[in-house]
Amino acid sequence: MRKLAIVALSAFALSAVAAPAISPLYAAGAWDQVEGKWDQFSGKVKQRWGKLTDDDLLVIKGKRQELIGKIQERYGVVKSEAEKQVEEWEKDL
Repeated sequence: MRKLAIVALSAFALSAVAAPAISPLYAAGAWDQVEGKWDQFSGKVKQRWGKLTDDDLLVIKGKRQELIGKIQERYGVVKSEAEKQVEEWEKDL
């Protein structure tokens, strides 16, 4: 019985850690609008993350994961922090 409780607790802990947070904008498919209007949104991205270069914006091309990766690279933050920043930015859109 004790083994079963430990396994169940371990599975619960792993599921809580492994579940990635998905932003409402991304989940709703609205990120497609960001991709489609990247030229307009890239200016807002540049205002928010000034360390991103024009070349970075060309590489990102409206892709959310690319944006997160470039934020990590330029600002030296972990993925979860970059995701948090993007989620906060999305709320302001």
